[in-house]
Amino acid sequence: MGIPDRGLLDWLDEASTERGLYYANDDDGWDFWSYRDLGRLVLRTAAALRANGIGRGDVVALVQRSSPGFVAGFFGALAAGATPCSIAPPFAFQRADEYEKHAAHLLRTVRPAAVVCDDESLERMAKVAAEVGLGAPVAFDGLVADTEPLERPLPLPETALVQFTSGSSGFSRGVRISAEALRTNISGMGTWLGCAPERPAASWLPVHHDMGLVGFLLNVVVTGFDGWMFQPDDFIRSPLRYLRCLSDRRIVMTAMPNFGLSYIARRVRPADLEGLRFDALRAVIVGAERIDPRVLRDFHALLGPHGLDRGALVPAYGSAEATLAVTGLPPGEGWSTGRPDTAGDVASLAGTAVVGCGRPLPGRTVTIVSEDGAALPVGRVGEIVVSGVSIASGYVGDTGSASGTSLGGQGLRTGDAGFVRDGQLFVIGRLGDGLKVSGKMVFAESLEALLHERGIPERRVAVLLGVRDGRPTAVALFAAAKPGWRRTAHEVLSEWLGDAELLSAEVPRGGIAVTSSGKPRRRVIWRAVCAGEFPSALGPLTAD
Repeated sequence: MGIPDRGLLDWLDEASTERGLYYANDDDGWDFWSYRDLGRLVLRTAAALRANGIGRGDVVALVQRSSPGFVAGFFGALAAGATPCSIAPPFAFQRADEYEKHAAHLLRTVRPAAVVCDDESLERMAKVAAEVGLGAPVAFDGLVADTEPLERPLPLPETALVQFTSGSSGFSRGVRISAEALRTNISGMGTWLGCAPERPAASWLPVHHDMGLVGFLLNVVVTGFDGWMFQPDDFIRSPLRYLRCLSDRRIVMTAMPNFGLSYIARRVRPADLEGLRFDALRAVIVGAERIDPRVLRDFHALLGPHGLDRGALVPAYGSAEATLAVTGLPPGEGWSTGRPDTAGDVASLAGTAVVGCGRPLPGRTVTIVSEDGAALPVGRVGEIVVSGVSIASGYVGDTGSASGTSLGGQGLRTGDAGFVRDGQLFVIGRLGDGLKVSGKMVFAESLEALLHERGIPERRVAVLLGVRDGRPTAVALFAAAKPGWRRTAHEVLSEWLGDAELLSAEVPRGGIAVTSSGKPRRRVIWRAVCAGEFPSALGPLTAD
């Protein structure tokens, strides 16, 4: 069982000198920060923020990598009675102009009273802050220098976190998460996963994304177990170092999107795992994007001979507006796949069975509704609506969004399509990323799954669907296409999209616009295509 009644700052009162966070360094070693040392740094940060005029309820924007400074900035803002907000550092974006546009939008949305950066982000953020009329950001080390800690934390703010949605359908939206919602979500995850101080965890996820922040870092710190922390680029450079950590440190819990499992399966050879053991792993939480059953099978085929139990693969579903976790499969149960009722209005694409994301966590209710909001029977596809505890209080400076996600009296209308069977939620894709063909909806993510099965890797193709100039249209967008990919895409799309116009375009490798969490920004790209503003030439998608 977890620690269901633990407050967000209770760990400061009983901070351990033996447990804490281990940060991977460049020498293939670890820099250890005990919870006692982190707690003192938290209270120093709180004192520094107060000394710099930060008051109750002010927003403190954190533009930092995963680090002791980020932990201190987040909990230090809370201890000062302020509201932390994590913004992706520049490393998360490949193009400087895209990053500056993204960061400027986030700063305009939350209008923070302070922007705290790490050294590598300071120069870029100074430019962005000046552009939007904010004061100069401050480097974390300079902020806390020569500061004595507060004696005790101040009362928590009403809003304990502003976190941003991924922005896959447009600009990211700021979501207000109350202290109670954040505490409840962390407690619910602890109960679901059986978190306990004696069970260590590891992560390479970025802390600007809700899965890495709420799902991992805050869960680890509030519960008080050892956390082994990598940077995302550490993982990309050497997934084997991450796997060695799981084995050597007897890690019990880790988390990643589908992409991470796929990357490991592609980059790590069976021979590389000689001598490693993964039998301590109880929960590899998989979420944040659609889960491919083929990827789960490949990952287990690689690590299973070294002790990984199939039941340790734990699919889950959540969203920023739900604080994070909504549904999850219990560790040890074993994942399964399902298809919607054929009598429904969604095409059942052969070979694209959907992975179940588990059942609702305690205090949460999931309902599948039609376009007019009526509840649909078991097995029918509709919009996923979430209600109950840990739903966000609202949006910050909301000016509307093309995402289709909304908060209201019915609860959280997610804009995601899915169905329920045997109490378990199956997620298909975004409602805005589909096209009706012969009365049945086909989703872009389902088509991409077929393309991946036919040999086109993840992150190298994106399918866009919509109506352009009055005609149903599909665009296959390739990142540095290889011979045969267009033929494959033509075969799949022409089979499932009937008389829709089929187009294609190519961008350089890494050129498909993605969110800070790595999802294709389909609606953004689609709008650019329809407006004639897409930078690459569009042409017919043919079998030649």
